[in-house]
Amino acid sequence: MKKAKRILALLLALVMALALVACGGKSGNDATEEKTLVVGYSPFNEKFSPFFSETAYDQDVWVMTQVGLLPSDRQGAVLLNAKDGETVNYNGTDYTYYGIANCKITENEDGTVTYAFDMRDDVTFSDGEKLTADDAIFSMYVLCDPTYDGSSTLFAQPIVGMEEYRSGMSSLANLLVEAGRDNTDFTLWTEEQQTAFWTSVDAAGAKFAQEIVDYCVDNGYNEEGDVAGAAANWGFDGLAEDATAADFFALLVEAYEGDLSAMSDTESAGSSLWALMDDYNDYTVGITTGESAANISGIVKTGDYSFTVTLSEVDATAIYQLTFAVAPMHYYGEKDKYDYENNQFGFTKGDLSHVRSVTTKPMGAGPYKFLQFANGVVNFEANESYFEGAPKTKFLNFQQCMTDNDKLNGVVTGTIDIADPSFSTTNIEAIDKANNGAGTTGAVITTNTVDNLGYGYLGISAKAVNVGGDGASDASKNLRKAFATLFSVYRQLTVESYYGERASVINYPISNTSWAAPQPSDDGYKVAFSVDVNGEDIYTSEMTPEERYEAAKQAALGFFEAAGYTVEDGKVTAAPEGAKMEYEIQIPADGTGDHPSFMMATEAAKKFEEIGIKLIVTDLTNSSELWTGIESDQVEMWCAAWGATVDPDMYQIYYADVANGGANPGGSNYMYDIADAELDQMILDARKSLDTAYRKTMYKACLDTIVDWAVEVPVYQRQNAIIYSSERIKTMTPAITTFYNWTAEVFKVEVN
Repeated sequence: MKKAKRILALLLALVMALALVACGGKSGNDATEEKTLVVGYSPFNEKFSPFFSETAYDQDVWVMTQVGLLPSDRQGAVLLNAKDGETVNYNGTDYTYYGIANCKITENEDGTVTYAFDMRDDVTFSDGEKLTADDAIFSMYVLCDPTYDGSSTLFAQPIVGMEEYRSGMSSLANLLVEAGRDNTDFTLWTEEQQTAFWTSVDAAGAKFAQEIVDYCVDNGYNEEGDVAGAAANWGFDGLAEDATAADFFALLVEAYEGDLSAMSDTESAGSSLWALMDDYNDYTVGITTGESAANISGIVKTGDYSFTVTLSEVDATAIYQLTFAVAPMHYYGEKDKYDYENNQFGFTKGDLSHVRSVTTKPMGAGPYKFLQFANGVVNFEANESYFEGAPKTKFLNFQQCMTDNDKLNGVVTGTIDIADPSFSTTNIEAIDKANNGAGTTGAVITTNTVDNLGYGYLGISAKAVNVGGDGASDASKNLRKAFATLFSVYRQLTVESYYGERASVINYPISNTSWAAPQPSDDGYKVAFSVDVNGEDIYTSEMTPEERYEAAKQAALGFFEAAGYTVEDGKVTAAPEGAKMEYEIQIPADGTGDHPSFMMATEAAKKFEEIGIKLIVTDLTNSSELWTGIESDQVEMWCAAWGATVDPDMYQIYYADVANGGANPGGSNYMYDIADAELDQMILDARKSLDTAYRKTMYKACLDTIVDWAVEVPVYQRQNAIIYSSERIKTMTPAITTFYNWTAEVFKVEVN
């Protein structure tokens, strides 16, 4: 089962077999008299850095120790006036939020946009040093360094002077990869360095491939030592029976045409390729290749506690990048290398070695101080100088757990206080049992549910499902609407069957957690694929489920006929040129039908058969086959889920860049193959406005266009849950939401 790390991850049911220590008790701190809050956690990679963390679990560790420049509210909106407290109403209750800075946004006459930050002057880091504008500027320069290779994309924002600053330099690793193994130009590095690098890459590559093999073995896909079989299950056939992990790595590199970073990001079964190189940091140093600016002209210090960031144009997504953690320059950088007036920003440009050297030991101005990570436990101690007040609980432990069972049993038995097991039927029954039949909240366990930041969908490729090779034609859209209409009528059945009350049907291809998601009370709101080819409603409120299924079948026939199919006596008898009578939908349901959308597909297939269309439902035993097939345009329809972000920007998924031939490098529209210039323009227009009301209107128009293309059937919005001990947790963060986790006010959480 392959994990695809995309900016908007393609999320499936992810099952990880992890050999870790079980959840332990509340040991780990010397002062046993002090109370300790213990959280059951998933495994850590020990990259506890605000700059270089790779997993959500590692991120949660450093978040305990840091403060962001700007806070967010319970709906995910970035707050611009929280320096002295900003009050926002949520579900009828006012909540006041505090941050370390205010931000004033000004759209200038020349088209540039200036973000002016006014910071508090009373915030200190946990070691007593003052937090100032210098720390914010240092943090930005790390994130924008030409050799920065972490997950932040602040450097991609249109900040004035960014391109000039980052040009003329690249990391030695990037240059060596670009030059290739057979390079003979040793102007910028020695032959010995090049040889050593590729030797190290190959060694790491064998480990990288072996992780995939181990993953397949651990999950029962292959026998121990079956490298060729694991490679095939991962979507890469052709290895000899006696192939080694090194052979597998070579095959991966060949498939990605030498793009090691893309290969690492997409194919990883745990570690990145670079993380497996023992000497990778030796190759992260910047190499000068040409002219570059000494500073980023759009970042200007205006006082000890103030600075501005100027963008060359409006970009609504920029504000989310400007919530970065303000890390202590004197700790992550080097004080003798900071001289703002002389373009020195706490490190030598192109050399982040000191920043990387403290990756495993975070420090900042957050509510807790990192003590250690040992025996599977991250130990924290309260930061008494935290600007919102010292935490009510002195000690905090993040305890690695092996399974959902460990998390659940830990809360029941008292070894842990808070956990996030999957909200499965099995766990719900176990929680109810622990609460003596009182449900998911009772005397032993309290459960808090929130909508998942993402949604389940059914995809239809316009490149593979069309009439006459033109995916944009009305006939092709009608063909896809025929399928979408019959699929959509079974959504309620499949969601209720799989999730019960833990998920709901959605009608637009956007997570319901987003402020841009259309609501039933909005003008123009429509149930997905609920009108026929003439635009008339297919269903009435009085219809029984069976009547709805029959009405959907008749509507599908109308769409098939409009697509050019021959329809006689309620049956499709012939397909137009470039279309077919038989299509396939692929679902990664482990070969057992274990997928939220499986019933929808199988029930729809029966109805299609009644009207003469054959729909083959292929239950995949591992998801790698699906993604490999999609990437090679071999999949007609499929079921999966999107992960979302706080901002509803649609560029990554749906933008096609029709004006430039339809290529959007790095985007995910290759899955759908939408080619719509008007949609492209609406996506760009929404990005170029800071007016939320206008953006919501534009996104509604975008969603309507996507639905009209019928390349995506929105299916479900599921729930996540956290559980905590009803007996030991005295106070808990109120009104937890998708965007406002309990950790947002961890300093207020108190244990008995």
